[in-house]
Amino acid sequence: MNKALTTAHTASSATASAPRPEELIRATGARVTQPRIRVLGFLLGHDEPLTHHDILGRLPGAGFDAVTLYRVLEWLTEQGLAHRIAGGDGVWRFSANPGRDSHEHAHFQCTSCEAVTCVTDVPVPRKLKLPEGFTGDEIDLLIRGRCARCAAG
Repeated sequence: MNKALTTAHTASSATASAPRPEELIRATGARVTQPRIRVLGFLLGHDEPLTHHDILGRLPGAGFDAVTLYRVLEWLTEQGLAHRIAGGDGVWRFSANPGRDSHEHAHFQCTSCEAVTCVTDVPVPRKLKLPEGFTGDEIDLLIRGRCARCAAG
């Protein structure tokens, strides 16, 4: 198991003692770079999954291009420091993922505002009966409907 995952707290339960982005990146054994620190720090500060476009537009500071952001997001995902969520609209969204052994829960996507929310109390089944000779690599469970904000408006 990734050392960073065993030593970190989730973003939603962040406390004063929560690891900083530099510590999480260093725990992977990889180089600690400013782009990685900035993106992971940004994701840790947000509870909702964000698209590449959202992150690029809202990331503080200058000098960040779309390709660099894409590469950093892919690296964070490969290291288990972020997870990638496929929305029903075909757009990937990213969320910080430190402290979680896996990303085994459902997601809800609003059909009005398109926001995606992790629904951690709806677990994804670990095993499914597949046809003989088939092996599954991952399961995505996406629930679609209207979020509380859109339903109220």
